[in-house]
Amino acid sequence: MYKLRPYQQEAVDSALNYFRKKRDPAVITLPTGAGKSLVIAQLAKIAKGRVLVLAHVKELVEQNHSKYISYELEAGIYSAGLGRKESNQKAIFGSVQSVARAPKEFFKDFTLLVIDECHRVAEEGESQYQTVISSLREQNPDLCVLGLTATPYRLGLGWIYEYSHEGELRSEKERFFKQCVYELPLSYMIKNKYLTTPVKVDIPVTSYDFSELTEKDRMYTVAEVEELLKNQKRLTPLIINNIIDITERYERQGVMIFSATVKHAKEILDYLPEGQARLVLGDTDIASRDRIIEEFKQRKFKYLVNVSVLTTGFDAPHVDVVAILRPTESVSLYQQIVGRGLRLDPGKKDCFVLDYTGMGHNIYSPEVADKKPNKESVQVLIPCPKCGHDNNFWGKLNLEGEIVEHYGRKCKGAALDLDTMEPMPCGFRFRFKLCHSCGKENDVSARECTSCKATLVDADSKLKQARLSKKAHVLRPDTVEYLERTDKNSKAFLEIRYYDCDAEYVSEFHFLNSASDLKKFNIDFLRSHLKRPEIDLTIKTPSDVITNQASFRAPTFIIARKQDKFWKVTEKIFSEELTSKRNLSTPGSY
Repeated sequence: MYKLRPYQQEAVDSALNYFRKKRDPAVITLPTGAGKSLVIAQLAKIAKGRVLVLAHVKELVEQNHSKYISYELEAGIYSAGLGRKESNQKAIFGSVQSVARAPKEFFKDFTLLVIDECHRVAEEGESQYQTVISSLREQNPDLCVLGLTATPYRLGLGWIYEYSHEGELRSEKERFFKQCVYELPLSYMIKNKYLTTPVKVDIPVTSYDFSELTEKDRMYTVAEVEELLKNQKRLTPLIINNIIDITERYERQGVMIFSATVKHAKEILDYLPEGQARLVLGDTDIASRDRIIEEFKQRKFKYLVNVSVLTTGFDAPHVDVVAILRPTESVSLYQQIVGRGLRLDPGKKDCFVLDYTGMGHNIYSPEVADKKPNKESVQVLIPCPKCGHDNNFWGKLNLEGEIVEHYGRKCKGAALDLDTMEPMPCGFRFRFKLCHSCGKENDVSARECTSCKATLVDADSKLKQARLSKKAHVLRPDTVEYLERTDKNSKAFLEIRYYDCDAEYVSEFHFLNSASDLKKFNIDFLRSHLKRPEIDLTIKTPSDVITNQASFRAPTFIIARKQDKFWKVTEKIFSEELTSKRNLSTPGSY
């Protein structure tokens, strides 16, 4: 019989607690090697009805089923690829392709659906997963759907669920999976000796340059990758020699090489030691693939080259070198590749991760966030002044490592109502656009008020209209100067000059002599100019502004309009409000 590790029991308890109160689909995130089959086994054991466990490849179906029955539990398999279509047992392990085509009577009496590698589930449409879910819900509207994955995010989508049990909104957009009810970090597994320590080596000797692909935010085409590799063909033998040298010098036992294309894989194979390397491709027949994998596990050869086919459902514990020679367009793919080398094995102390791509993904803390505003941006923790949640935003640090600016817009924190299991978002906005009709705070890029539905003029339209107007002047500030002045009554006031690259400037003026003056200055200037808008600066005089000028940011554009003989600043537009790339890259004044 089996015994759950403490974190596995916590995962089971979290799922049970959630499904007692809600029936929305939920996720459990466990790293590769965390023993998800034990979690599945325990859930199936205590489930009142039948349990269906889905996977997308036959290797995972067989692997999950084998581990399940090794715990002295009975289960069936429904997979054409494995030549079995059993449907009477309490627990059924099936491939989504086969189950989607199963007869209607197959779907009776299931109370729990478990989806392995659930980040593959499409959000909508007629996918095979959605077909299975619909068929199950027809029989049981109260079906519990639980996803299991080590990588709960997808390229171009981000997080696959809306709310994390850690008290954070991962996505404000609707997702099929509503909550992550339990998450175990990879660092915990390594620290507690459940997984092998990865030793990452970036650019061990040289690397391919895939930088042209990194900004596309989509899957790369074979043609794009082939073209880049064609121009860098001389690097391949150097890289392979480096892999061989490291393998032999440190007496490594098993090496997995992840190549970019079929042509690339065959080139790699030519440079590896004869008789010590094999190749697995997408079109390698099943019998040959199974034989090659089994011989690799038996250590009959040392180097296994593959093209996009051994990232999941593959378990060879002796692998102690993972060499990445392909661009990894998504964080989840990168972590799946690294995970192939983290299983424990007798005598195995660590796993070398040799990254020859220069793409720099983080093994422990993946960057699943908004796109980087600029190359200098780093992830910074910003506490919310309303709820105290530590938000992970893009920002800038000074030479001392202090946070000087961040680009966060809205707090991601949310409290969980323990009675209903519904998240209650904090909602604090660091930066916002006020509705001219009802005064509601909206996102800076909003086109419509979330409260009264009034149309909000977007920044790109403002710029376009101003450029076409003879009575408007558009300036792109290059520098800002803060000056203390006095009027004819000897009252101090603040002049702020915005200079463009040709030293032309427009000014705005602020009196700070009364409470109403200070309130107006806060609304007209501080609210949008502060690099860290959550910080409460004490401003009472023009000299206070000048003293704190390093805390202020400049707008991307100033719109000034002619009033008599002078130009008056009427609108200031900041980079986060713009969507047009042309506006973000166009210098000068108009």
